[in-house]
Amino acid sequence: MSKKKGGKRLNKKQIAEMLQTLFQQNPNETFSFKQIFKALKLDTHPAKMLAIDTMEEMAWDDFLSKVSDNSYRLNLKTQVQEGTFIRKANGKNSFMPDDGGKPIFVSERNSMFALNGDRVRVAMMARREKHIKEAMVVEILSHKMDQAVGKLKVEKDYAFLVTEGNIFVHDILIPKKKLKGGKTGDKAVVKITQWPSRESKNIVGEVIDVLGKEGDNNVEMHAILAQYGLPYKYPKQVEDAAEKIEPGITPQEISRRVDMRDVWTCTIDPKDAKDFDDALSIRKQGKMWEVGVHIADVSHYVKEGSIIDKEAMKRATSVYLVDRTIPMLPERLCNFICSLRPDEEKLTYSVIFVLDEDANVKSYQIAHTVIKSNRRYAYEEVQEILRPSSSSKSSQSSPAPYAEELRTLDQLAKKLRERRFKGGAVKFDREELHFDIDEKGKPVRAYFKKSNDATQLIEEFMLLANRTVAESIGKVKKGTKAKTLPYRIHDQPDPTKLEALREFVVKFGYKMKTSGTKGAISKSLNALMDGCQGKKEQKLIETVALRAMMKAKYSTHNIGHYGLAFEYYTHFTSPIRRYPDTMVHRLLTKYQSGARSANQQKYEELCEHCSDMEQVAQQAERDSIKYKMVEFMADKLGETYDAHISGIQSYGIYCEIDENHCEGMVPMRDLDDDYYDFDERNYCLVGRRHHHKYQLGDPIRIKVARANIEKRQLDFALAEE
Repeated sequence: MSKKKGGKRLNKKQIAEMLQTLFQQNPNETFSFKQIFKALKLDTHPAKMLAIDTMEEMAWDDFLSKVSDNSYRLNLKTQVQEGTFIRKANGKNSFMPDDGGKPIFVSERNSMFALNGDRVRVAMMARREKHIKEAMVVEILSHKMDQAVGKLKVEKDYAFLVTEGNIFVHDILIPKKKLKGGKTGDKAVVKITQWPSRESKNIVGEVIDVLGKEGDNNVEMHAILAQYGLPYKYPKQVEDAAEKIEPGITPQEISRRVDMRDVWTCTIDPKDAKDFDDALSIRKQGKMWEVGVHIADVSHYVKEGSIIDKEAMKRATSVYLVDRTIPMLPERLCNFICSLRPDEEKLTYSVIFVLDEDANVKSYQIAHTVIKSNRRYAYEEVQEILRPSSSSKSSQSSPAPYAEELRTLDQLAKKLRERRFKGGAVKFDREELHFDIDEKGKPVRAYFKKSNDATQLIEEFMLLANRTVAESIGKVKKGTKAKTLPYRIHDQPDPTKLEALREFVVKFGYKMKTSGTKGAISKSLNALMDGCQGKKEQKLIETVALRAMMKAKYSTHNIGHYGLAFEYYTHFTSPIRRYPDTMVHRLLTKYQSGARSANQQKYEELCEHCSDMEQVAQQAERDSIKYKMVEFMADKLGETYDAHISGIQSYGIYCEIDENHCEGMVPMRDLDDDYYDFDERNYCLVGRRHHHKYQLGDPIRIKVARANIEKRQLDFALAEE
């Protein structure tokens, strides 16, 4: 046994009692091993090891919670908890507690037939020796979805819906009189009318919409939207209400606004954009520059509580699938009335800055304005004008119109950007996969879009406007309570994941900080991103670093935006496609007329809804990319490509083709030259006999083996050398 300073030996029971007292007296504290050894005066190696073993057992018995590999806290969770049920096709279901704790295993027999995403109440089961912690569903509080999408199978006496991804325990039974004309092989949307119970395990439903034959582009895109409960058509009564809106601008309305129709103004957007919700203006003011960020004044036309507003609130965001946009607002509003089209007078809400030559903000004004855009640019045009070689070319031929204004905006944006990164903003310049689509919706080319000077020019001024609006409301004198505003917040990275990243990059010879100020950590992250540029491990390190990052979301409780290194940040610049921006416009207008602070709880609930809908829209967008990816590769079976490993799982390796960026998987069953162990910590598979390693980021030669459009699944095989 180990000894204490006074010479007494401490046994396991005594150490357990000391630990119990320490944690119970400090119920909200997390203790590292070092702090525990110091608090309990454990100064011998055996005593320390005995304490570590005891804490491991106490965590197993749920008295303690393991926070990291070397820290614990008192487990305050009760035996009954509420949270979300996660259903897995392999039967390894889990329960995710509301407090964000670790998932807990739920076997099929203890699931009460709960479905993926359902809110449930569970009871913790008594732990069996040498078994993992298990929970049992005791009540289903609410179902996440009440409709499903799948393929109809119509038999002689009955029909049922076969869903993708095994989200249901059983297929959905449909009475034949509730088929709405659907036939075998049709994709359909089914409303669930009866949930499984102890008496009957069947799920019963009725067809509410027959989408059409599988494989048709429109049908598949509508199926993706319906699968996530997103609308794929606009309600007629909402469109009718939009048709009645008067687009004209009266002299009285102009007199109430700052008139900026004579200032040179332009919009810069993707070449296929139809809704222009932001414009920039610039003019010289002595030695200064006046730059206006003008945003479509959606809230002037869409009144709070109106039928259009209710539909926009429900949708919360526009959804961008590969071949179409599902707009938040009716087309008449987003593409015509509110869109800042060239040579048309438009109502806007603007942030007008006075900037010096170094892009320092000398003053600003937030005002309702009226503008008239002189020119509509595509990003590609602006990029061409901004290219260093284009200025020398233009001296021989006629210079591009307004090139000087664009170059001035670009120089100011570059200074804003430089200052932002100096201030601790994190550099994540992610590429986005895009497809060129033919008239039938078939992808004919896949490519990555990277940001450039033209996109960064717009980005910097939008960031500046969003930040300024947030500061105008949130930044108040000490002792004064700020008025309610929806902020765009981004928490600091997960410390455990950040530490895992540090341990991981050390193997490649990189150093990084995981403690210290926010700025010190983000500067260290940026140095890491710069250091791995162009190296074999670049993609790998970027992927692991991204996983350490938290997701940005909306909230009335401001904690700042870590990624941008802004203390105050909101979304003000895209009200045509994001509902939070419309909320911000309305609140600003009220506060400018002297109104009291709005109800925080109401806006917090709206923020949560908008954050949830943003996630759902992103999932649908990803699914549409997956579908087009498989469709694009379907006629390339047997062809070989150079690729790199983009993901490692226990069931296989994901590979991304270098040439077109399409991603598929080499299933584990095809790696038959050895038995491979999955090293989750180091993102690799290692062969037991030959020690061959498959590592995230490694180059690999693959052959296209299978393209299952129905499952949106692309399978690769290793190409024989």
